[in-house]
Parts: sequence; C-alpha cells; structure tokens
Amino acid sequence: MIKRIVVTGATGLVGKQLVHALTIRNNQVYVVSRSPERIKTILPKAAGAVSWDDEDELIRQIELCDSVVHLSGENVMSQKWSDEHKKNIFESRIKTTQRLVDIISNTPSRPESFICASAIGYYGLGRSGEFTEDSPPGNDFLAEVTKSWEVEAAKVIPAKVRHVSLRIGIVLSTEGGALERMITPFKFFIGGPLGSGSQWFPWIHIKDLAELFVFAINGEHVKGAINAVAPEAINMKDFCKNLGRVMRRPSLFHVPSAVLKIMYGEAANVILSGNKIIPQKTLETGYKFMFENSLDALNDLLKK
Repeated sequence: MIKRIVVTGATGLVGKQLVHALTIRNNQVYVVSRSPERIKTILPKAAGAVSWDDEDELIRQIELCDSVVHLSGENVMSQKWSDEHKKNIFESRIKTTQRLVDIISNTPSRPESFICASAIGYYGLGRSGEFTEDSPPGNDFLAEVTKSWEVEAAKVIPAKVRHVSLRIGIVLSTEGGALERMITPFKFFIGGPLGSGSQWFPWIHIKDLAELFVFAINGEHVKGAINAVAPEAINMKDFCKNLGRVMRRPSLFHVPSAVLKIMYGEAANVILSGNKIIPQKTLETGYKFMFENSLDALNDLLKK
C-alpha cells in the first residue's frame, strides 16, 4: 500500500537512506527541514518539503499523512561534550518530539503511526550482562536523554496513534558515522580496535536500519521500543579483525583510550564502553535482517 510519510531529519545519514527506501516503493515523502528550499537538490525524489517554522503547513502535512517518522537530533559525537552541547543534544530531541506529539494529538485527522528514533544509549554505558528491550535503563547522560525522548514520543498513545521507538546501534555506512572514520587508518595499514577492544560493538547495516523503519511504518503489530541492532554479538576487537579481513589489512594498532578521551572528552565513553544488546523483540516482530553478521555487512559495504 502506497503511503504518505512525513520525515524529519531526512538529510542525515539515516534519513537519506530511509527516503530512498520509501520512495522506491512509490511512497510520497514530505520532509520537514530548516532549509526546505535545499531539499529538491539533496532529496530529489521527495514529494515536497515544509519548514519547521511554517506551523500551518506543518500541521496540514501531518493531518494528511499516514505516518510521521522523527529522526531529528543534534549529532552526539560531533564535538566534545560541553554543557552547551549536552543541552543541544537533549533539547534538539525532546522539544521537537513534544512539538510533533502536540500537533498529532490535536489534529482531527491523525496519522496511523509515530515512528521515532532512539538509541541503545538507553541502557547506559559499560554495563555487564545482556540487554533486551525489556531491560532497565541506565542512569548516565545518554540514558537520561533517551529515556526522556521515549517518554515524550509515547505521549501519542492516548491519541490512539501507534508509537514505535527504534533504539539504534552503531550504524555501518561508508558515507558517515563510525565505520567511515575507522576505514582510513586501515587503508594505511595502521587500523585496529579503539580502546581495549573488549567492549561490545552493537552494529546495524544502514540498509537494515532503513528497512526496519519501513517495517515499523507498515507493521501494525510493531509497538513500543525495539532494538535496531544486528543479531550478531561481537566485540570491538573481533569486529576490527573482520574489517581488516575484508580490506586485506592487519588489525594490529590499538587506539589508546587516553587518546580518544583527549579527542572526545566525556563522549569517548560512548566508544569505549559498549554493551551487549540483543534485538529480541525486533526478531519476535518477524523482521528478517539482511545482514546478520558483520563479515557479510562489511563485504557488502566495501565490495566496491
């Protein structure tokens, strides 16, 4: 069934792939952007664009759509975590979610679903054990951000709008994110794990992530939080071995934790303290991953 979808954050790494996945199925995608005049250049297949500042048009597009997908949010790893950057990380997610939920809840013709991004940061950092969608949240900064984010997103439920929050792991793509930064040192034969290498590396292929959003949009049975990570549980050291294998390079040179802390400050803990995340509920919904292990995922991404 062809649907009309409103997407925020569509010009980001995930958003571009999602718009592609939706439009190749002939869905109509309307993008919410700070610069709607640029959308036709960046996303030529989008049906239209609306400014965050145009309240009337934003309300109209939400009234007409079948689903709202919310991806907007300040890049967590774009800089060191100053108090100002932390505030931007929090407010860029919470305030926009509150605004969308308020519009959805107060329009006479409501979308069927509200699909909102979240993150595996929900579970905290450096905790032992396995974490499924039913596991309790952590209590550090990112855990507080994602908990608040999901609480605000779930406020559409009383309006009888289906809500899904995708707790996104480390997105594998050659066009941005962690993998793109890891590839360069491997090219020069100086690649290797970040930190000790013993930390878990919960990843997801960019194609699977986009397809999982599409699955959530179309799956009336998909509700609440789901983990957007591949079924494979792998640590940083073994992931880098696979990366080296695909690139035909050694994986020998650890980047010391101290160096990462100098580069990223407190944010380095996101890289150094991964948890073992299990997509239990995701699999129970019936979603079939295209890439279940990192070797296949890396071969697909780097085959060119």
